[in-house]
Amino acid sequence: MNIALIAHDLKKPDIVRFAIAYEPILKQHHLYATGTTGQRIMEATGLSIQRFQSGPLGGDQQIGAMIADNEMDMVIFFRDPLTAQPHEPDISALMRLSDVYQIPLATNMASAELLMHALARGELHWRDIVKDRDTDGK
Repeated sequence: MNIALIAHDLKKPDIVRFAIAYEPILKQHHLYATGTTGQRIMEATGLSIQRFQSGPLGGDQQIGAMIADNEMDMVIFFRDPLTAQPHEPDISALMRLSDVYQIPLATNMASAELLMHALARGELHWRDIVKDRDTDGK
């Protein structure tokens, strides 16, 4: 599966701890992240991550494009709901695309852990079926 990892500045330590805790599961998948988040996770773990631009410089939109092209299967986005973000429209668009295309989206540690456990149990293989159906043109 293709999994995006994103975190606002004050949540970056949390997503790094999350990646360390779930490294055995995450290393079995293709990982993508916005700039600094990806760098910090790679420095703290042995995970290989394709990094995009930072969120305010277009990284959220790059991940959104993958969602729209049915190339992203899950988004882990540790948002900071108490701090104003200058790129709030990009964040809203990413979340809207996740809803439109039925992409599992976790915006905090609790929901992200649920997705990791579901992933480990094989409960998200429906994404493979959706992708296969889309590429077959049906």
